[in-house]
Amino acid sequence: MNRYVAKVEEALEFLKIRLPFIPTVTLMLGTGLGGLAEAMETELVLEYGQIPNFPVSTAPDHAGKLHVGRIGKTRCALFQGRFHFYEGYSTKELTLPVRVMSLLGSKVLIACNAAGGLNLDFESGDLMLIKDHINLIPESPLRGENLDEWGPRFPDMSKAYSKALRDLARKVGASSGILLREGVFVAVPGPQLETPAETRYLRLIGADAVAMSLVPEVITAVHGGMKILGISVIANVNNPDDFTPILIEDVIEQAQKAEARLERLLVGILTEFDDHE
Repeated sequence: MNRYVAKVEEALEFLKIRLPFIPTVTLMLGTGLGGLAEAMETELVLEYGQIPNFPVSTAPDHAGKLHVGRIGKTRCALFQGRFHFYEGYSTKELTLPVRVMSLLGSKVLIACNAAGGLNLDFESGDLMLIKDHINLIPESPLRGENLDEWGPRFPDMSKAYSKALRDLARKVGASSGILLREGVFVAVPGPQLETPAETRYLRLIGADAVAMSLVPEVITAVHGGMKILGISVIANVNNPDDFTPILIEDVIEQAQKAEARLERLLVGILTEFDDHE
């Protein structure tokens, strides 16, 4: 734990002296969803490799860059690409960027990913607001010694996803003509994609969408006192009784097709967001 704390503190000090301001909102984008950086008035860009102790993103279509700037009047840190348990990182390692941002004083985490649809009412390209999650990744980023100055030993997860932020997203979506689904997200370890039987099981336990990301960052953000908005882009929908093989190239393609609508939604949310709340 002492080694991990030292790594976090080194990254924290590196960013403190380089950031033009403390970002109010941290955005974590996933597969096929990196284009939002173009909508930002960027003041600083750092490759992940420049930041001490940051993991290296090896997943397809993850650029591995941190953009700091403003969207509307909101001060933002945008992580263009994330890290995954299946890449070989521990959940502590892959959530280090979120831990650093929470310690810097960032108040909100907006976490987005591309996911497989489990709810047969969904369609490819839908945007789903995450109202709750199921964690099947077999490790918590909070495992081990707890630092009380970072957060509580037993953080409450009953309201992990902010209702106020979901309400704001729905308001922006309605005014922009963007259909928003809402559902439960399940995180699996990967990297293999789901079998028909696994898909059936995930539906039975109450999940509407599945992917290999997002939940470890959310747990860390909750521990650090951040408010969270989670959005999944439904890249494909599979009926376990009429299963179609899942190709990662198709997931990326479908996520990119929905990216313009996700960008409009996020820009609208951040434009209306009170940067000083």
